[in-house]
This record gives sequence, C-alpha cells and structure tokens, in this order.
Amino acid sequence: MRIIKVKNYEALSIKAARIVAGQIELKPNLVLGLSTDSTSQGMFENLTKIHKQDNLSFNYIKVFKLDEFVGIKKEHPGSLNTYIQREFLDKVDIRTENFHTPNGYAEDIKKECHRYENKIKEVGGIDFLVLGIGENGNIAFLEPGNSLPLKTSTIKLSEKTRETHSSNFDSLKEVPTKAITMGLDTILSADEILLLASGKSKAEAVKKMLSREVSIKTPASLLNLHRNITVLIDKQAGKNMK
Repeated sequence: MRIIKVKNYEALSIKAARIVAGQIELKPNLVLGLSTDSTSQGMFENLTKIHKQDNLSFNYIKVFKLDEFVGIKKEHPGSLNTYIQREFLDKVDIRTENFHTPNGYAEDIKKECHRYENKIKEVGGIDFLVLGIGENGNIAFLEPGNSLPLKTSTIKLSEKTRETHSSNFDSLKEVPTKAITMGLDTILSADEILLLASGKSKAEAVKKMLSREVSIKTPASLLNLHRNITVLIDKQAGKNMK
C-alpha cells in the first residue's frame, strides 16, 4: 500500500486527476471503475480540464460505475447515474456504449446483478478502480456488518449512508434503503486501486483502514489485502494517522 498525503482537497483533486489521466495515456482503452462518492467530484472537474486543455481522450476507455440505488430510475435526480453524467461523463468524449452502470430499476434485481458482474468479466475485469471511503469505513456500498458480498449484489444501506445521500432527495424518507454494489472480490480483482479520502469526517475511518487490522466492521480495511493500492488523503483525513 502506498500512501500519498497532500495539503487539502484541491491538491487531492488535482493529484487524483493526474493519476487517472496518466493511466489513460498509458492505456487508451483502459477499463476504469469509478466511484460516485462526493470526494470524486473535484477529480472529475480536473479530468474535464485536462480533457479540454490537453486533449486527453476518453473515446476508447470503458467505465464501470461502482453502484446504484435500487428502486429509482437512472434519470431520477437523486440517482448516482444522474450525478456522474452531470459532473463528468457529459463533459468528455466517452462513447455512450462504453459506459456501464447497474440498473437499480430492473424488474429482476438478482438477474441484473449477475448481468453486471458478467459484463465486467467479459472485458477482462477492471484495470484501474477509483474508490471513496465512507465515515463508517464503507467502500462502494459495502457496509460494515457480519458479512460482505463477494460479487455484485444488493445490499441494505445503513442510516448513516442514507443520510449522506439525503441532500439529493426531497427528504430522508425518499432515499432508497437498498443499492446494487460491486462485491468485495470484484473490487479486489482490479489490477490497481486508488482510494481517495478528504476531510476530518473521514479521519477515523482512514485511521482504522491504515491500522492493518483487517475486519468486515471496517470494509475499507480489506483493501490491505490488495497488491497494488494507492491511498490519497488530505491533511484533515489523515490527522489521526500515527
């Protein structure tokens, strides 16, 4: 595990964008896994700037979104699909057919999970995966608990996670209680992982993740099992580090 600590969120966003851009330059047909965690927003802004100023093309990459809410259409203002389209995909030259997302409004959710998992396998897995970390140590929508799904699955969302996303809905009651998420094995099978953490609210989760004590009570700690991961954090998120 490599740890990069920067001054603030702005520096983190610039660094993350440069890392992702470098991966695309090395492999123009990169299979890129993307989080819709709010920490990624600054990275998306900077990737858009690099696309416009340096002619970085996303034309041949394939993007797989980590997760999506169950029970709402992809066009819903609160969907994670709407977020990533608005903040990033609509601003670059990625082909529509190269963007993949789980359909949380599918008639058969279990079948949809299998379809999405198989789609990832069809392209040979994720080359480079960008993750965020939740205040409770979750990654994607893998919540702390007694067990974690290995493959793309539905999962019940914690109240903390629902509260985090409530600003995109009219009320907390409207926030879905379930989501489709990539599983632990799907995530750990990525060739390389970049985890982003910003802000003092993430400091305790970062501390637990970096303690090297692997536990499903802190899903992010399981990333210690990965052979090629970079953790990019700002000063506030890393304030509890030893």
